Amino acid sequence: MPTVKIAFDLPLNRLFDYEAPQATEDDIGRRVLAPFGTGEKTGVIMGVGHPPEVPSHQLRAISTLWRDLPPLSHDDLRLLRFCSDYYHHPLGAVVLNALPPALRKKTPWSPPRRRKPLPEVPVEAAPALNSAQQEAIDAVLSRVGHFDAYLLFGITGSGKTEVYLQLIRALVSQGFQALILTPEINLTPQLEMRFRQRLHGVPLVCMHSALGEKERAVRWLAAQNGEAAVVLGTRSTVFCPMPKLGLIVVDEEHDTSYKQQEGLRYSARDVALVRAQQRQVPILLGTATPALETWWNAESGKYRLLTLPQRAIAGATLPRMQLIEFPGGGASREISGPVTEAIRQRLERHEQSLIFINRRGFAPVLFCSQCHWLSGCPHCAAKMVVHLRAKQLRCHHCGGTQPIPDRCPDCGNTHLDLLGAGTQKVEEELRQDFPEAHILRLDRDTLSRQDAWRDTLASIQSGEVDILIGTQLLAKGHDFPNITLVAALGVDGALYASDFRSGERLFSQMVQVGGRAGRGLQSGEVLIQTAFPQHPLFAALRVQDYPRFAELALAERQLTMFPPFTYLAMLRAASENTLQLEHFMAQAAGAARRLADGVEIYDPVPATLARVAGKVRWQLLVQSTHRQSLQAFLKAWQPYLQAMVPSRVQWTIDVDPTEL
Repeated sequence: MPTVKIAFDLPLNRLFDYEAPQATEDDIGRRVLAPFGTGEKTGVIMGVGHPPEVPSHQLRAISTLWRDLPPLSHDDLRLLRFCSDYYHHPLGAVVLNALPPALRKKTPWSPPRRRKPLPEVPVEAAPALNSAQQEAIDAVLSRVGHFDAYLLFGITGSGKTEVYLQLIRALVSQGFQALILTPEINLTPQLEMRFRQRLHGVPLVCMHSALGEKERAVRWLAAQNGEAAVVLGTRSTVFCPMPKLGLIVVDEEHDTSYKQQEGLRYSARDVALVRAQQRQVPILLGTATPALETWWNAESGKYRLLTLPQRAIAGATLPRMQLIEFPGGGASREISGPVTEAIRQRLERHEQSLIFINRRGFAPVLFCSQCHWLSGCPHCAAKMVVHLRAKQLRCHHCGGTQPIPDRCPDCGNTHLDLLGAGTQKVEEELRQDFPEAHILRLDRDTLSRQDAWRDTLASIQSGEVDILIGTQLLAKGHDFPNITLVAALGVDGALYASDFRSGERLFSQMVQVGGRAGRGLQSGEVLIQTAFPQHPLFAALRVQDYPRFAELALAERQLTMFPPFTYLAMLRAASENTLQLEHFMAQAAGAARRLADGVEIYDPVPATLARVAGKVRWQLLVQSTHRQSLQAFLKAWQPYLQAMVPSRVQWTIDVDPTEL
């Protein structure tokens, strides 16, 4: 009797044997419904005819083998197996979660009866390329059908997207498919519109988590059967099946949004590199501020460096950066006099200004000056943020809310102070200063509606908005030609944060948000408020010299033995039972030290945010100068962790963590 091995979405890293008399080798990668426990589960066939691990008389037969859709291909399964092995996550969970939700159900696929037609978009002609853009395109096209990793290092506004578009059109005309990854869901509407305008007539699908389940599956299947020539999407789109894949583009490759922070903790950028190597296709990593690991790979020759040193629009230049010494903290205002005056000048010239502050809400914390009470979250080791208009305190970690108290809960003091500032407070200050201006605040609180971002983009580009206030949502990829001023507030916290990547992130963030200014023919200006204008990071930032910054940062990384000069993995664990958690972490550390060979084991410590949603969190860092040594250690360590874990402790291994 033929048998199959099936992967299920389970925390166990094993496959399950079943009888399947009708199955053949061609069914590997197909979905099945099979009895499991007292119910049934959807799984994926991973092998046919292999010897079962249990006696034949104990095997159960599958309930249904669905042949309604093409199976996952050998290439798809090879990539998923790599992810399971490298990130030490159960194979079944990796495979099943790579499918769109509608295909994980216990029913056969049923396509939607009606689909909303896509709106017509005007055709946009291709602009003339400068020599650097043309050289980048020629370099990639010369290696079609071979794996090469390219770093497209271009200043903001240098026309990286135009390079993508012309590369894609050339490859699609040869019968290939192209995969384009973008870091944020809020970038996809503008990018999708531009791609549809320029690639008119080319079948394109856009993938992201805001789509309905059936629509997401329809687009996924269009990519799988080769109907969609271009697939544009966020992080999880890296797993989308594409039988004629010819090019992968990772836009804003430095962005930490490419790292999944729960479940399978993969980096979409790194998985894209592996996929390109497995499929022997070129991959283009585009950014104005490369991740230091990427820059190191380009400098050492592992990646090919392509440079776009000038803005794409003839005559357009990089914005002028200026530091405004501003103490902050106890100041009565959040916006300095020079920034206020610069905004006033833009209003007089009918130009737009962007005010960047990477904290939403009105104020980060409510404070009692008499007893020093702070508005802490009862479920997290974090402060609840003041949202004044909603009259709420909100925790941005667990989502908990409370009414704003009219007196101190501890001492009864009726005068409570607001400490720090968020987007709402800056908005209030600007409305007082410029009552006639049209001011628009953009953060996750104002963009909760599905079509809000599309509508917002239209109002900005039509010139209806005078002043934009926003978080990092505005820092990436957007092209607003009438913005000539960017002012960055509240940046100093990143200078002395405990995370070794904080300086890199701040430099990148300032270059990216500053790059929104002066993208047209009007010159741009960036004003950065800081209490530490002499900090070395700002010296490179003022002249927007990324290579200079990278040289200094990499020298520091080498001294401290952080990536790219070492490889990291983090054991993260959480529990409502503190004693069980601490006991588990102590046992895990003991087992790690017994197994350590070519790796360094640190002591377990509470996480930076030590409690979230009522669960205490601990972590244990492991590092090695050799990736193979680290992987071998993790493979040997994992069975010990699985054997010793208490029932009330949840744990995961985070390979190549972006947050420590």
